[in-house]
Amino acid sequence: MVSKRDADSIIANRASTVGRMFFDRVEKSRDREAYSYPAGNTWKSVTWGEAADQVVRLSAGLIALGVQPEQRVAIASGTRFEWVLADLAIMSAGAATTTVYPSTIPEDVAFIVGDSDSHVVFAEDDEQIAKLRKQRPELPALTKIVTFDGTTDGDWVINLQDLEALGTALLAKSPNVVMDRVANTRPDSLATLIYTSGTTGRPKGVRLRHSSWTYEGAAVDALDILSVDDVQFLWLPLAHSFGKVLLMAQLAVGFSTAIDGRVDKIIENLAVVRPTFMGAAPRIFEKAHSRVNRMAAEEGGAKKKIFDRAFAVGKEVSRRKLAGERVPPHLRAQYRVYDRLVFAKIRDRFGGRVRFFVSGAAALNREIAEWFHTAGILILEGYGLTETSAGTCLNLPSSYKFGTVGPPLFGTEVKVAADGEILIKGPGVTDAYHNQDGSTSANLEDGWFRTGDIGELDEDGYLRITDRKKDLFKTSSGKYVAPQLIEAQFKAICPYASQFVVHGNERNFCSAIVTLDPDSIEDWAAHNGLSGSSYAEIVGSDAARDMVQGYVDELNSRLNRWESVKRLVILDHDLTIEEGELTPSMKVKRRVVEDKYRSDLDALYR
Repeated sequence: MVSKRDADSIIANRASTVGRMFFDRVEKSRDREAYSYPAGNTWKSVTWGEAADQVVRLSAGLIALGVQPEQRVAIASGTRFEWVLADLAIMSAGAATTTVYPSTIPEDVAFIVGDSDSHVVFAEDDEQIAKLRKQRPELPALTKIVTFDGTTDGDWVINLQDLEALGTALLAKSPNVVMDRVANTRPDSLATLIYTSGTTGRPKGVRLRHSSWTYEGAAVDALDILSVDDVQFLWLPLAHSFGKVLLMAQLAVGFSTAIDGRVDKIIENLAVVRPTFMGAAPRIFEKAHSRVNRMAAEEGGAKKKIFDRAFAVGKEVSRRKLAGERVPPHLRAQYRVYDRLVFAKIRDRFGGRVRFFVSGAAALNREIAEWFHTAGILILEGYGLTETSAGTCLNLPSSYKFGTVGPPLFGTEVKVAADGEILIKGPGVTDAYHNQDGSTSANLEDGWFRTGDIGELDEDGYLRITDRKKDLFKTSSGKYVAPQLIEAQFKAICPYASQFVVHGNERNFCSAIVTLDPDSIEDWAAHNGLSGSSYAEIVGSDAARDMVQGYVDELNSRLNRWESVKRLVILDHDLTIEEGELTPSMKVKRRVVEDKYRSDLDALYR
């Protein structure tokens, strides 16, 4: 890591805007690979120079459509290469990107597009176009849809090629039209409007400046943990700030990014792309951890014994390394053997070249981080919110503490209020919610943002998150319970768990809503006399309930008496984004779930 003085210089001398940062990177790395993406049965490579040519044409096309500086242009699409092009084109035109998750229901799409006053929308396909058509009477400001894969109508809906043609025609008359917009955009100009998915209530639009994103890119650069030779695999939703900040880091550092947002293709893509790092939500690591352990259990016999012995040896080596202790020669020799037999095969599942993963968007269970570390895979947990442009704290490859989210990035301040709430101040912090003066004043005071998270700073300045302020609840006996910590522990213990929602506010004991992972539970069913049964039949069986109860008993053995889960209900379906039970970043909407299954919960207390 660079010195604080050098880091301060990197941040102070950063590009003025995202557009400027992009074209500076193009100038430095024109012929290097910038992006790659799946095209049929292969991956197409795009250099920085090729990307810039397309961005300029698209940006000029937006200007030809009448898009003005700081005017909003929305993107309703999953993660794909065209999303990145559209985003860069919007900001290069001096306009601001409004992000819309592709899973958003039509009514909420109308609210976001309308509240943001977006004049143009990039829509991925016919499904996204249909949402806008349905709500068109409520969107008088929306003048044009530009689709990536959808059907055009030659009028209201055009495609990327049509937009590029408009741009090419304008550039023929005014060659400098885009670069003039880049030059005239200010650091404090609005760059992005991200509507927080939220776990309760209607989404709020978070206003983020160009200076917020250029700061994030420079702050990551100053950590000196990435270089132009790294390869990122990016699948995270780009409508979320976590995915967006990784794009800003790429512009600052110059590494290549392979893009494919299809979650079901992650493992397959890792084997092809062979990235050196990747950002992910904890659920990805939970599923990988469960899958590997299930496979070992199913193989049984000698292979299971070798697997268990490998992790026994590996955990001791890992413990000694984390404590700064010497690893004896005989233990090193054993580890080398088990690394070849077990751990190398686990690493190969992720492409074999990963130097580290970055976990964010929700809490990562410490046991899972330590399990991966035992296998020679480092997961660096970080922390941030949409309101802080995602990047606030991060553990580093050279100095990390499992169970924490690391120290603040250079230039960012973090403190803990008297009631335990985490407060953040720095260049990445938003200055306002869009059209929400009340929310702005309630959450921002003297530049400090109230996160709503509870935590503590250790003697080295590493931040530990303990729970959401609003999620903490008190049982009828007056004892406080932090449900997120309990939920994360259960998902680390039970390889078949999908969701585990702890409930108990003003109740005399804690209960839980449980859902089981559809893929995992099918494997379990095949080995427990339930092969061929439906998902509902499997999870409703006495055998499945006994299995889950066994893991809950193990969980309770680790908890205080007032935290222990006394009763549970197993749903006959998983929680989904589409049903409004999960946010697009896969966090449980606790209040929604509790309200939706209130009768099931009430029955547990009768």
